[in-house]
Amino acid sequence: MKETLIIDYGSGNIRSVFNALNEVSHDKNIKIKVTSSANHLKHASHIILPGVGSFESCIRGLEKSGLKEQLIENVIEKRKPFLGICVGMQMLATKGYEKGEFPGLNWIRGEVKKIQTPNKNLKIPHMGWNSLKFLKRNKFINKLLEKIKFSNVDEICAYFVHSYNFNLKNEEEKILSTNHGEEITAMVSNKNIIGTQFHPEKSHYFGLAFLETFLEDWDF
Repeated sequence: MKETLIIDYGSGNIRSVFNALNEVSHDKNIKIKVTSSANHLKHASHIILPGVGSFESCIRGLEKSGLKEQLIENVIEKRKPFLGICVGMQMLATKGYEKGEFPGLNWIRGEVKKIQTPNKNLKIPHMGWNSLKFLKRNKFINKLLEKIKFSNVDEICAYFVHSYNFNLKNEEEKILSTNHGEEITAMVSNKNIIGTQFHPEKSHYFGLAFLETFLEDWDF
């Protein structure tokens, strides 16, 4: 049986991610497990890093958890499929500028900075449903689109709650975007690493299909 681990480092939002993954994995011989133990990562086939709150609190929580080195070994060296959600995606960056300047994991180069919009009618934080723009069609996205069978991908929406935007060094790693006064990075990807600014666990049919695709054996 495959084992997908949700990393618990005190960031919150674990239960909704766990419930969504359970819903799409019940007939796939996949065990969903929440853990704060570095040793459990050795046995995982897939790894998920959620994140709620500030970049500063999440990156400090991850460092204090003692999980960082095992994450590097399993994700970077062993190349296990990895998904970072919301601040879990932002922590992939080189630096974050929320509540100061803090180093990220630097797995996908770029900086996380506050959303800038001249439109006073657009509130920050960016909260609610937004349509997604598909910028790249990698193998993961192609498999996802086969699953959901939308006739018009421009109609696909996802749920966002955030105030900061991941500005990438390499635009080729930006897979999905949306707009909220500026172009917002909605999904990043580099080989076995995926990150989403939107919350797939709150994005209804599309989000569940996204998580189901991640759990499968996809060729990165």
